[in-house]
Amino acid sequence: MLKLKLAPQHLDSGPIEERATFGTLQVFADGRCFTEGVAPDTKELLPGPRVSGYHLAEWLAWNWWRLRWEARPSETVGREWGFSHCLSSIGEGYVWPNIEISSDGVNVIVTSTPTIDPAAGLYRYVGASAFVVMAATDLEAAIDSFARSMLDLLDDAKADTNLHHIWRDLEREQRDADATRLRRLEARLGKDPDEIAPERLRSAIEAVRDLGPDAVDELAAHAGAHGDTTVISTKALSDTAEEVGSDANPQDAVELHANHDSLPVFGEVRAWRLGVSTARALRRQQALDGQPIDNKRLSSLAGTRAAALTARHAQASHLSFMLAAGGRSRVALRSNWETGKRFDLARLLGDRLLGQDEPLLPATGAYTYRQKAQRAFAAELLCPYEALCEFLGQDRSEERCEDAASHFNVSPWAINSLLLNNEGHRGAPTF
Repeated sequence: MLKLKLAPQHLDSGPIEERATFGTLQVFADGRCFTEGVAPDTKELLPGPRVSGYHLAEWLAWNWWRLRWEARPSETVGREWGFSHCLSSIGEGYVWPNIEISSDGVNVIVTSTPTIDPAAGLYRYVGASAFVVMAATDLEAAIDSFARSMLDLLDDAKADTNLHHIWRDLEREQRDADATRLRRLEARLGKDPDEIAPERLRSAIEAVRDLGPDAVDELAAHAGAHGDTTVISTKALSDTAEEVGSDANPQDAVELHANHDSLPVFGEVRAWRLGVSTARALRRQQALDGQPIDNKRLSSLAGTRAAALTARHAQASHLSFMLAAGGRSRVALRSNWETGKRFDLARLLGDRLLGQDEPLLPATGAYTYRQKAQRAFAAELLCPYEALCEFLGQDRSEERCEDAASHFNVSPWAINSLLLNNEGHRGAPTF
């Protein structure tokens, strides 16, 4: 649970919205206070800084769509992303918490870090670095509750503010299915409301008919992660499938029967847990134990031919995908390396087993819930962690990890990520 709380205090001067909403701010995530700090004059430990809640509520309302739907880039985040996801960017003369909010579309991660410079500022945040993963709906509820409490204070002061106008527009958009689709696409593309030319968004919305709404969302997140505002078109995907793809027949692909009812439901658990559980269920069903999966078996499970994993093309696809159109299916794999093709084909297999049934199944570089679940599935399917540990024994040297990569026919990156996620991570898998 996330809670934003303001304890009102008196402010002698300033605009009416500042005075009406001034007080001590506290941010709680999963019961932990993320705003504790020390005042430089008294050295007293305080529950939070004194700020005007108006500016926080306005920032939350304006950035609502991006906070709710924009995935964190896999690379180092830029200033623009930080302006929409980091409370410290709010400014307006106050020392805001070092809190970042990022979303994968299903869950949000709230990350807090202390003030780095001990001599910095009017208020120094002293809590330990921490993060909490929660349902995105908890973020929605927290923003709604805080914004409404600030609006009540402003109404009591008879102040008609920009926050009133932004909040009314937001509520109207949330009630309108078409407006919601538009704003969600903008956010996935990493842009503010009305920042993208309407014709670009129109082509993406039109692609929904051919590719499916969830697939287009994933394509938008992929584009946004690369700083692009154009969603790849149906025609471009079809052309790529013909040029560098291979025939596929989803009806020949494996169906998951064993323990299917006991598997986690999409969105109800962390993405990595869903992916790993599904991969383990498939391995049990197919009696694979901890053995490596060769190309013939993997391609058969995915409903395509082994040649798809070894073919090389002068011009590779920008992403891996399976596309059903015109009564046939084609699979295109981005990498020109066999291990990369194997990993992405396993991702596409996992995507279908996780319940996706739209014409397009994309495996992208974005860090959405769906893509994270795919990656976790592929890693566990191709190189089960328990089997990896048995192969490595107590030896975690680079040479032994390379031997493991060769044994399971995966990349050294996959081996390192598996070990990091299971033995050295702090809760957020890298896949």
